[in-house]
Amino acid sequence: MSPKVIVLQELAKITGTDQVSLDLDLPLFDEDLLDSLGMMELIVALTEQLGVSLSPAEIDRQQWSTPRKIIAYLETKVKA
Repeated sequence: MSPKVIVLQELAKITGTDQVSLDLDLPLFDEDLLDSLGMMELIVALTEQLGVSLSPAEIDRQQWSTPRKIIAYLETKVKA
């Protein structure tokens, strides 16, 4: 599966809404769909599913503020 599909599936599970797949520019933190605990859950799930090393220290909220930004960030990590 592509990083995009995996990110959207995990985001939908963690946020409890399919809106993340419908609007890739949805502001996750501003809409209270993602918080620090949810972000940690997402990091763990994506690390396991994509086989990349993600450290919470290297990720800031602005980088992961929308589904589109998370996908773009992870696509660079998967290729690296």
